[in-house]
Amino acid sequence: MSPDHPPGLDLDRLRGLFDRERPGLVAGPLSGRLIEGGRSNLTYAVSDGTGSWVVRRPPLGHVLATAHDMKREHRVISALHPTDVPVPRPVLLCEDEEVLGAPFYVMEFVEGTPYRTAEQLAPLGPERTRAAVLNLVDTLVGLHAVDPAEVGLGDFGRPEGFLDRQLRRWAKQLDASRNRDLAGIDELHATLGRELPRSPSPTVVHGDYRLDNVLIGGENDEIRAILDWEMSTLGDPLTDLGLLVMYSSPLGMPDSPVSTTAQAPGHPAPAELIERYAARSGRDVSAVAWYTAFAWFKLAVILEGIHYRYTLGQTVGRGFDRIGDLVPVFIEHGLTTLQKG
Repeated sequence: MSPDHPPGLDLDRLRGLFDRERPGLVAGPLSGRLIEGGRSNLTYAVSDGTGSWVVRRPPLGHVLATAHDMKREHRVISALHPTDVPVPRPVLLCEDEEVLGAPFYVMEFVEGTPYRTAEQLAPLGPERTRAAVLNLVDTLVGLHAVDPAEVGLGDFGRPEGFLDRQLRRWAKQLDASRNRDLAGIDELHATLGRELPRSPSPTVVHGDYRLDNVLIGGENDEIRAILDWEMSTLGDPLTDLGLLVMYSSPLGMPDSPVSTTAQAPGHPAPAELIERYAARSGRDVSAVAWYTAFAWFKLAVILEGIHYRYTLGQTVGRGFDRIGDLVPVFIEHGLTTLQKG
């Protein structure tokens, strides 16, 4: 297929859908391209030469519909768009698999940059980097301030027993990819289970909140949109904070295939991010070490799954041969975080 007709995106059928559901929206022939960097779901930029949109669909050949629930993603951004939380404007949801071979949704295209590494942040300079990361915290506070019931998300998840289910879910994921000894990972999981904190009142949880899942742009480097809502639910808001703290902590591994933004000049230290979140949200963050250790555990499990697929020859690309070396580092960070409290 040509770059303007990437796999999984039938532009003629998409144009037909636009004409039926949003007549007058599209003015000319559509072109499309795959946006690199997505995790599991596929993301395309589509344009008619004047307007631009984004299409989100499950991966090609997907099996588990629940793991790639387009209706769920569309629902949460539709609910949040009228609030102060920055999300793309939803355009339409299509559950008819005849159009693209799977359910999908369309949202507005938002200009901005997802900063993934310290190297990408460096050209901003220390002051702009610091402001952008602190704004990331403030935006998270804003998300967690939304009353789920008021925006129609009162039944968006099952907050009761949320942390216990999360721990069991990731332990099950780990068992599915065990093919080597991993020193300390069972100890980390067991300690997390013994020291389960009491959750605050539930909020909408993003589930994968970090700098490269937001678009930053404009003269003031504002956060223009939060992206990738596939793991969102109702649950413990401090899981989002713990993940953000983890991604703001140095890994101590130069040239790692998985990086954090912590080494960028001007990047605030994790303690400052925690303090700012506590001050602006009013939440008790005394158990934040648990949430951060849980984030290290979860990422260790995810990376071990990638390593396991690599050993089976199921991954293609650069860097996969080094993922396995990262897993013990994440385990050690998790254990150390719990020990230091």
